[in-house]
Amino acid sequence: MDRPTFVRLLRTHTSERFLLQLAERDVAVLDLHYLGDHTVQASLLVYEGAGITEPEIPALLERIDEILLPEVRLDDKTLTFAVAMGRVVGAYEAARDHLPPAS
Repeated sequence: MDRPTFVRLLRTHTSERFLLQLAERDVAVLDLHYLGDHTVQASLLVYEGAGITEPEIPALLERIDEILLPEVRLDDKTLTFAVAMGRVVGAYEAARDHLPPAS
């Protein structure tokens, strides 16, 4: 598997979201949650039709671990992944007239 490119979509004090690309194609989205006990909980959604097969997932997880998360390791049980395969059906956000008033 080629080396993935990671495009950071958002970052907070305790989490990040990345778009993963292979050969300039969007193939997955990765959410990382940094916990107070120095562990990381990760969710990876591999896009349907991205060309990544289920047997390739462990190698992809190792790449993510090596490239983005050198401070934690799958082997040390300081990093946990939940992985799903699916398709994006849309991006939804609250309508302006349904947002609470600014304080």
